[in-house]
Amino acid sequence: MAAPVRARFVVVGGGISGVTCAEQLAAQFPSDDIYLITASPLIKAVTGLKQVSRILEEFEVKEQKSTELEKLYPNIKVVQAAARELRSAERKIITEDGAQFIYEKLCVCAGAKPKLIVEGNPYMLGIRDTDSAQEFQKHLSKAKRVVVVGNGGIALELVYEVEGCEVVWAIKDKAIGNTFFDAGAAEFLITQLKSEKPKSPLTCKRTRYSTDKAAGREDTQVGSALGPDWHEGLNLKAGGEFSHRVHIEPQCGVQRILLQEEFERLNITASCPPSQGHGPSPEAATWPVYVQLNNGKTYGCDFVVSATGVVPNVEPFICGNNFDLGDDGGLKIDEHMRTSLPDVYAAGDVCTASWKPSPLWQQMRLWTQARQMGCYAAKCMAAELQQETIDMDFCFELFAHVTRFFNYKVILLGKYNAQGLGTDHELMVRCTKGLEYVKVVMQNGRMMGAVLIGETDLEETFENLILNQMDLSIYGKDLLDPNIDIEDYFD
Repeated sequence: MAAPVRARFVVVGGGISGVTCAEQLAAQFPSDDIYLITASPLIKAVTGLKQVSRILEEFEVKEQKSTELEKLYPNIKVVQAAARELRSAERKIITEDGAQFIYEKLCVCAGAKPKLIVEGNPYMLGIRDTDSAQEFQKHLSKAKRVVVVGNGGIALELVYEVEGCEVVWAIKDKAIGNTFFDAGAAEFLITQLKSEKPKSPLTCKRTRYSTDKAAGREDTQVGSALGPDWHEGLNLKAGGEFSHRVHIEPQCGVQRILLQEEFERLNITASCPPSQGHGPSPEAATWPVYVQLNNGKTYGCDFVVSATGVVPNVEPFICGNNFDLGDDGGLKIDEHMRTSLPDVYAAGDVCTASWKPSPLWQQMRLWTQARQMGCYAAKCMAAELQQETIDMDFCFELFAHVTRFFNYKVILLGKYNAQGLGTDHELMVRCTKGLEYVKVVMQNGRMMGAVLIGETDLEETFENLILNQMDLSIYGKDLLDPNIDIEDYFD
């Protein structure tokens, strides 16, 4: 066995948080080797970073070979192997191929893994990384009906992007997109599901994938999150001669998944979604798999997409180590991104923020926070090594996220869904069908959050109003009057 490699810094994970952390460390410590351990030859790199406002950022994510990162940062050494074991008492990380790395500082950025409804079912797909998205595309090409379970970002985009195939969408909430917006915003967006998509889709400016089959990527249970625009470059069209045919089953969950033989043995009557004006629903004597919902309905389909969220990928690290874990299973971190173990930090989806947060911030497992956490973790590691004090990054003062759903720009700020505000708040809404949806959350005359859908150009003004906590009571409904340029008030 080869001798252990001794390194000042080891980062585990080739997603946004891990790569950002390694890049920041490489820039701060150009004479030190930074070891980045990742299970895949493809890593996620942030490019085209654009500062929209003080906190709000837009950026492209390019999936590329690890050699590109090494060219850009010669002191980053990418190790293509899955992490198998952490021996924190020995400050040692061991990979699947037996290689050992003794670290001075370790940052765990191992991401999360899909939370599948059932494991081992050949007709169940979980979409998490580029490989699983391409597997979905392959199955879709011959499908007549799919059942999508889940109400998060990937489910939202999937049901909109799929064409020529009937979609039954099972959600646990009353309205779509409950994680991101309220019923009013959901109603604004849902009209897009009932209309034909534009023939020339809007240009997508954030995510680009360049996969190389020759890279020999192995199948792995865990991959870097796809994030927004995961469908870019994929042909998500089945054989049907229609665009959208989506039937939503609200406020329900999956009771069980039945293969064809079991379904026939139990003599259950299958449900059929309405045609929604696009012609008859595809009929079949049998389907390979059936989804029995707890609302009494059972739908047959060609395959099931489990888009029911993720769980932190902590398994390779917790065995034999006394980590404090959050309620969601993530590695607990303090305000300096430190876990409960000495010299072990964590960032991104694998961790749970356990400091007392700003009244305007909450953790969500999104790409924007993965980048912010990875960068800040590197700065905290550096500060501790150099025995310097460091203030918490300003990005943790206000939750801010930009994405795109149903071809609309979507911006979320602060307590955009009145998270944690109880009943002591009021909502103000402005909506122009097909154009924009603006909602602000007010408490005691102060703006606490906002949802902006469409090209509103209000993000910078509203971000400042939320951060400044100015008393806006005197403006009343004029705050959202479309005939008043609100920016003029607060220049």
